[in-house]
Amino acid sequence: MKKNSYQDKKLPEKSSSYFYFASLGVEELLQNLKTSLEGLTDEEAKRRLGEYGYNELAKKKKRTIILQIIYKFTNPLVLVLLIIAIFSLFLGETINALIVSFMAGLSVLISFVQEYRAGKEVERLSEMVRTSATVYRDGKAKELKIRELVPGDIVDLFAGDMIPADLRIIQAKDLFINQAALTGESLPIEKTGYPLSIKNANLLELNNIAFMGSSVVSGTALGVVIKTGTSTQFGELSKKLRLANVESAFDKGIRSFTWMMIRLMLILVLIIFAINTFFKKGDTLQAFLFSLSVAVGLTPQMLPMLVTINLSKGAISMSEKQVIVKRLSAIQNFGAMDVLCTDKTGTLTLDKIVLERHCDVIRREDEDVLYFAYINSFYQTGLKNILDRTILRHEKILLKNYKKIDEVPFDFSRKMMSVVVECDSRHRMITKGAPEEVFKRCTQYELDGEIFDMDSLILMDLKEEYDKLSAEGFRVLAVAYKDFINPKESYSKEDENELILKGYIAFLDPPKPSTRRTIERLKNLGIDFKVLTGDNELVTKKICEEIGLSIQGMVTGEQIQAASDEQLKEMVKSANVFSRLSPFQKERVIYALHKNGHIVGYLGDGINDALALKAADVGISVNNAVDIAKESADIILLKKSLLVLSDGVIEGRRTFGNILKYIKMGSSSNFGNMISMTGASIFLPFLPMLPLQILLNNFLYDLSQIAIPSDEVDREYLLKSRPWNVNYIKKFMLVFGPVSSFFDFLTFGILLFIFKATAETFRTVWFLESLCTQTLVIHIIRTGKIPFKESKSSQFLIFTSLYIITIALIIPFTPLGRYFDFALPRASFFIMLIIIILTYLISVQKVKVWFIKRYGYE
Repeated sequence: MKKNSYQDKKLPEKSSSYFYFASLGVEELLQNLKTSLEGLTDEEAKRRLGEYGYNELAKKKKRTIILQIIYKFTNPLVLVLLIIAIFSLFLGETINALIVSFMAGLSVLISFVQEYRAGKEVERLSEMVRTSATVYRDGKAKELKIRELVPGDIVDLFAGDMIPADLRIIQAKDLFINQAALTGESLPIEKTGYPLSIKNANLLELNNIAFMGSSVVSGTALGVVIKTGTSTQFGELSKKLRLANVESAFDKGIRSFTWMMIRLMLILVLIIFAINTFFKKGDTLQAFLFSLSVAVGLTPQMLPMLVTINLSKGAISMSEKQVIVKRLSAIQNFGAMDVLCTDKTGTLTLDKIVLERHCDVIRREDEDVLYFAYINSFYQTGLKNILDRTILRHEKILLKNYKKIDEVPFDFSRKMMSVVVECDSRHRMITKGAPEEVFKRCTQYELDGEIFDMDSLILMDLKEEYDKLSAEGFRVLAVAYKDFINPKESYSKEDENELILKGYIAFLDPPKPSTRRTIERLKNLGIDFKVLTGDNELVTKKICEEIGLSIQGMVTGEQIQAASDEQLKEMVKSANVFSRLSPFQKERVIYALHKNGHIVGYLGDGINDALALKAADVGISVNNAVDIAKESADIILLKKSLLVLSDGVIEGRRTFGNILKYIKMGSSSNFGNMISMTGASIFLPFLPMLPLQILLNNFLYDLSQIAIPSDEVDREYLLKSRPWNVNYIKKFMLVFGPVSSFFDFLTFGILLFIFKATAETFRTVWFLESLCTQTLVIHIIRTGKIPFKESKSSQFLIFTSLYIITIALIIPFTPLGRYFDFALPRASFFIMLIIIILTYLISVQKVKVWFIKRYGYE
């Protein structure tokens, strides 16, 4: 077995600078990495694999199905329900324990099934393009798994290959690398094998380094692996991503609301227990059971299940529009979002280069310029790069009476290529390349069919026209030609002189047709639109003009790098376009927007978008995104059209609107009931309602609300971002709870002082009044308008309300009535109930109008 000739030298540390590797000549580079052009030996590669580890990215450990289900039970509301179920079981309330446990279990099951299905769908979308690389070991080319590559491996690269690790290019021929997933630049980057002397350059601009996650568009190359796995640029990103665990706005809102209810519940339960035990010298066990029942009554038992059903309904609705929802809570965040940040390449644009302009030297459209460029691209036999393929795809031109004589291939020093064709018995050289290089070889220019000499002043004017095209964000190539009076058999680069400048061809990655309309729709929904891209300012500015986005302020990555967190908070307030950003800078912008109180969405499809997708409240990606972007996203769009974004926002707001209906109604009604319970405990010589009656009341009332997900939401409500506002919910509860209590106390007074009701009759009538008012009030507070006249409830919600009230009214007259210790109320009691209920509902409507004027409608 042949020994590696550099085996006795020590490998550089993992932290070695990319700039250091980029600056070395080939021989010095190979010596430094202790390798050779023949590659490593298998023995040495095995040793290095043990030292450096597999060439794999950092990934979060995937939970088993059992662990995923257990994790769902850590939801604060679910935990509260389980604690109440345990207490109920311990105190012999088996039926209540089963009911509460069922509610908790059902919400967990629905949430798990929906997210598990979405996860499986994403796994089917995530397919590696290639999992092997051509590597030299022991002097022979071998196909090895990418994960087995180590520093020092020599890798062959061909068109279509993914870059398997961070490589230093040592040999290259017409090599163009697509780094869009890393940098956001839509056009491929030329890479060479020459050493560089550049200092303090942008890392991703090093043109002899190929980074893991990019791909070969055209050409061939030989590279040496300098970094693998988590030491690569891509790996550093994945490592940070694995540690990221961002709590979304929805999760914060649920947590905040839950703890508010828990604190309130503990205070009231302790007060009620103390009153019934110490002040009234009652049965301690009965007082504890009553207090526990109060806790159950105050707990929004249906909330976990209703939240899950609402979110699942939204996910199903979005799936019909070709949208995969990976995380259910993302639907509400979608609706609450008031800022949408987006990458440019592949999200706003088609990620497809097109020929936009073919013009003469003063930028007027000229078909002859396209014709000359087409001949050049058609007859070249070298590796056609993406720009050549774009020219040939732009328009099919029939070339008659042309015969190819010779060509002068492209090289990186000249940055141009020429073909020589015969037409009408004369030879014509047609050259296409970088304008600054073509200018050097031109002595004349053509305009309106006439040839003019090019002096220094004219050259400055011509360069100014080219600069204007570049300033518009185009990638520009110059087209020139030369006719030979004395034809030759062969031609070389020495013949590329005294050319006549014909004009320019300009390329662009154009925006998607749906982008402009999407921005307009989002603006109408109150959502600010910001562009965060790795591409340069000129290209970004051009795309913003194309999509109708007015640039309020542009910030570059260099400015963000120099800014403190406080300065960045100010920057993001006004600026809406950010260019030349690294992945970490995109993440910083998202966090700065969070600090300014915004709910942020992010739309991206590249490796450089992964951190921003994770940091955002809702991460949105597309089906053709790189794997790491899809893994980081909460929502995946299967359609190319962006119009589905506005549909998602509407669905999110509708979903949250229905969730909030239950929360407002449940918290205010329950709070009112607890005030009533506290007051009754002080003044009544008996318990105002038995523990079993409280549980039945709560169960029936919760059943009436299962139809809320089917309810419609007012159109006006959908036009504004709706984030969680626990203070608003608290105000609503503190206003409407006492209104409910006032009518409870009114009922108490009538029963005690007018009807002289017994304890059993008192409990029965209050049970019916409490249940009817709670069940019917949803139709008042579900809308900011006049109920039934300007805004109608869904038929299912009306049905469940009437159905539950009917059941409640019938129970006292059935054998179940005796089980729950109900009395048989007289007809006069029902007349009183009707009057009180109608007066209550009218009062709530009037208070609602006042409340909306003062605090708005959330």
